[in-house]
Amino acid sequence: MSRGRQSTFALLLFPGALVAAPLLLPEFYITLLNYIGLYATVALGLVLLTGVGGLTSFGQAAFVGLGAYTTAYLTTVFGVSPWLTLPAGLLLTGLVAWSLGRVTLRLSGHFLPLGTIAWGIALYYLFGNLGALGGHTGISGIPPLPFVDLELRSGRAFCYLIWAVLLLLMLITRNLLDSREGRAIRALKGGSLMAEAMGVNTPRSKIVIFTVAALYASISGWLYAHLQRFVNPTPFSLTQGIEYLFMAVVGGVAHVRGAVVGAGLITILKQWLQDWLPSLLGKSGNFEMIAFGLLMIFVLHRARDGVWPIIQRFYPPSVVRARAVEAPALPRRPLPAAGSVLLEVKDASKRFGGLVANDRMSFRVRAGEVLALIGPNGAGKSTLFDGISGIDPLTSGAVSFRGERIESLPAGEVARRGMSRTFQHVRLLPAMNVLENVAVGTHLRGRKSFVAAACRADRDEESRRLREAAAQIERCGLAGQMYELAGSLPLGKQRLIEIARALAADPCLLLLDEPAAGLRYLEKQALANLLRRLRAEGMGILLVEHDMDFVMGLADRVVVMEFGQKLAAGLPEEIQCNPAVVEAYLGGVE
Repeated sequence: MSRGRQSTFALLLFPGALVAAPLLLPEFYITLLNYIGLYATVALGLVLLTGVGGLTSFGQAAFVGLGAYTTAYLTTVFGVSPWLTLPAGLLLTGLVAWSLGRVTLRLSGHFLPLGTIAWGIALYYLFGNLGALGGHTGISGIPPLPFVDLELRSGRAFCYLIWAVLLLLMLITRNLLDSREGRAIRALKGGSLMAEAMGVNTPRSKIVIFTVAALYASISGWLYAHLQRFVNPTPFSLTQGIEYLFMAVVGGVAHVRGAVVGAGLITILKQWLQDWLPSLLGKSGNFEMIAFGLLMIFVLHRARDGVWPIIQRFYPPSVVRARAVEAPALPRRPLPAAGSVLLEVKDASKRFGGLVANDRMSFRVRAGEVLALIGPNGAGKSTLFDGISGIDPLTSGAVSFRGERIESLPAGEVARRGMSRTFQHVRLLPAMNVLENVAVGTHLRGRKSFVAAACRADRDEESRRLREAAAQIERCGLAGQMYELAGSLPLGKQRLIEIARALAADPCLLLLDEPAAGLRYLEKQALANLLRRLRAEGMGILLVEHDMDFVMGLADRVVVMEFGQKLAAGLPEEIQCNPAVVEAYLGGVE
């Protein structure tokens, strides 16, 4: 059987098995299947938060508790319909998650997971110490979930609802990831500098995925409460939060289907170990936790991407990669008149404590010209780029872009005004193909929200963005590599991808940080021809480069830096003959 037929057979077999399972399996296995679905719903949120967004959380069990306790309290105390308690629980969870995210997501490194542990423990003890929630005894008497003229009282009936909700959330998650907002989320894992330079509001994206993951957990809690018809704080402890993250990692934390695989493996394995280890060792205890600890160490050593990528080797990739299609072109920004001043830098300084990286630098870039910024390593060129583009604001000085002061604006606002850049050290998303990487550059040229992406109501706009990305890839001579993974290409090609991504943002000023590094001679010539065409169209280009032949054959004017200061400025032939420049940078008088 071919790989395609195998995949189609597997896709048909899975929902068929879900339909048949509650009718055929014994009650014990139905219970396991229900818990796998509930756990997978929480793990799915962690796929979005941790695997895709790169943000680790140990506190998801607390959000499960918020959903469970909201419906338990409202239905038992006020007699509210269980279906009405779902939006109430989502609203409460969303508000709590948004509030916690505003504080927690400002942390980085190991402080972020420590922060999630802190509020996870706090919410757990809150559940156990509030008298209105029954303390550690909990709340009983939760009504069954009504459905049309029936009541879902049995695990068999509930199984269909749990898995229908899970499959719907999986579809929503895949839609979200295959969109403009999804690329913004994936860009978080590659570092915030690149994402912000392309106009992504990284704090907003972080809070959104943090909140979405919490809402997934809240839905799981709502289902759990009406399945069990009883809640107490025990299932919402930090230990359970760690177990949710464990499920996501084991299944494949970067893969949507990995949530189901991980939840299934851990739930079944836990049950087997709880039955098997006490009989083997002759005493009772939580010995399965020891086995899980050893399993985690093994997974981190031998299968860091989880189990799903191993399964995936036998089938075509589960993620449908974006492909360029015919669509109307995106509207373009009108370029300024040739010769008009695009960028004016005046007395720009940047200090890191006692180190002066840039010292009162001043120059102008005009529309339709290439200005080269050269100097020895450590002269402060890339630092100046960061200050101009808003990545790392200047200590003092003024930067004007198209007549507007921008030195105090964040990188996203600078990019919105028509400035785009590349980086000295390539910043790509290696697990995404070339088209998707370049499409990140179109982020500011779209308006559809997370909700539209989740409902797949953004397809027209998405097609136009992909068409634009494909056009810029062809423009940079990479049409043959459009659907290859960016991380598999050599450094020179990766630099061209960065240029294509910058062009996809529709800039009128392009900041290129060592674009020719790693390119062969013919590739450099092709790049020089591309930059000449852009200049002829009226685009301004600020260029940092160490290849003097490349610079002198392309630049209209050259500014030389040394120790953060401007050493000289002028035409290329003037710079080549300047004794101070020759002595400091071009290798001495000879």
